[in-house]
Amino acid sequence: MDALDLSLSTFTASDGSNLAVYDWHRPTHRPVRAQILLVHGLGEHMGRYHRMAERLHEWGFSVRGYDHYGHGRSDGPRGGLDTQERLMVDLADVIDSTRARMPQGQALLLLGHSLGGLVCASLVASGLRRVEGLVLSSPALDAGLSVIQKMLVAALPRVLPNLRVGNGLDSRLLSHDAEVVAAYRDDPLVHDRIGGRLARFIAHEGPKVLAAAPSWSVPSLLLYAGADGLVNPAGSRAFVQRVPAQMLESHCFEGHYHEIFNEAPARADAVFETLRRWLTLYFSDAARAAPRRSGPRATAIPSSEGSSPGW
Repeated sequence: MDALDLSLSTFTASDGSNLAVYDWHRPTHRPVRAQILLVHGLGEHMGRYHRMAERLHEWGFSVRGYDHYGHGRSDGPRGGLDTQERLMVDLADVIDSTRARMPQGQALLLLGHSLGGLVCASLVASGLRRVEGLVLSSPALDAGLSVIQKMLVAALPRVLPNLRVGNGLDSRLLSHDAEVVAAYRDDPLVHDRIGGRLARFIAHEGPKVLAAAPSWSVPSLLLYAGADGLVNPAGSRAFVQRVPAQMLESHCFEGHYHEIFNEAPARADAVFETLRRWLTLYFSDAARAAPRRSGPRATAIPSSEGSSPGW
């Protein structure tokens, strides 16, 4: 199989800030099933998603991603926001730019991890842009804040809008794969900063998504870690209970850590296989020609090494 090539470009946001955009390419004459737009988590960057892009390309999907404002190769202070709505506005603008280069009638799906999952879910909940499908990976739907932390999140953006502090993420809880953890720690584009506006976005948007869940109208797949020490899985469980059954398939991977696609190989293979089956169900040529059906409502998947294939 031909190697997957990555091209980097710049998207200029409405305020003139530059966002780094990643497009993965492989010479092929196969028809593209759909366009997938990847949205990353807190403190990381899209360059960490090459393995994900390889799998999606193998399955016939076109793959694009970008670095959030204040992350990776994009402009902005690390972990800072100039407005609380910035991440959603940027996602909406990147969706518009991506659709402009897509063939007529091709579907566009969002795949968001952690903070990126919250941003994607918030965009869908608000109706800011139309998408044909949504995949959430360990989404930050429950910030798990104490009463004191909630008070600080409410007050600090007004008092000290540019203050940025450590985000408190323990890299040891990302994955059982020691190489993944080491690479994260050594990555110069990874940072540990978070500002008051970003913290308030995380704290406020999760409840908004859950409130909108009963009227969910976008086919969605929720994949989350049962042993997540960075994002409270209670937010995902609450989402499952509120979204109409025909709109959501969900899987809890018991024992997995936060980065379910970057877990130790046997664990990660089970997650990728679940994603592949759902994408095939909803976005294969046969599926487009047939009525849609929902998959399993909720499934808990054991995470033992012998199982079948951040914020």
